[in-house]
Amino acid sequence: MKLFRKQELLKQQLHNHFKSKEEICLSYLRHKNTNFIDEIDTFTSSKPKGKKQILAIFDFLKLFFRTKDFNGCWCIKTVSEISKDNERIRSEIQNQKTFFIQMITNLVSTNLKNKEEKEIDSLAKQIYLIYESAVTESHLHQIDWPIKEARNLCSKIIE
Repeated sequence: MKLFRKQELLKQQLHNHFKSKEEICLSYLRHKNTNFIDEIDTFTSSKPKGKKQILAIFDFLKLFFRTKDFNGCWCIKTVSEISKDNERIRSEIQNQKTFFIQMITNLVSTNLKNKEEKEIDSLAKQIYLIYESAVTESHLHQIDWPIKEARNLCSKIIE
C-alpha cells in the first residue's frame, strides 16, 4: 500500500509541475540533450586539434556505451512512440539533431583545413549519419563493434 501511495504522490507532483504528458516529454528531451551536448563538447574539446578531435565523438560514444545509462538514442525512441501529428515533440527532436549536426560542422571546419563550406557541410552530415548508425546498432547488438567500425569509416572520409 505504501508503494501505491508514493506512486500517486509522485504522479500528483508531476502533474502539478507539468501541464501535460507532452510537457514532461519535452522537459525530458531537453534535459537529456543539454547533458549530452555539454559532455560531448567537453570531451571533444579536450582532445588534440585535428582529426583526433573529430574522431573523439566516437571515442565519447564508446565510453558512453559502457555506462549503465546507455540505452540507445532517446530521441529516436521518443519519436517512435509519438503520433505523427505531434509537431511540438517532433520539432524539438529535429532541432536537437540539427544542433548536433552544427556542432559536428564546427568540429570539421575547425579541424580540417583547406575545405570549402559545401564540403564541410557534407562531411558533417556524413559523420552525423555514421554516428547515429553506431548508436542504434551498438544498442541493438549490445556490443561496441558498430562504434569501432563507425570510427574507422569516419577516419577514412576525413582523410
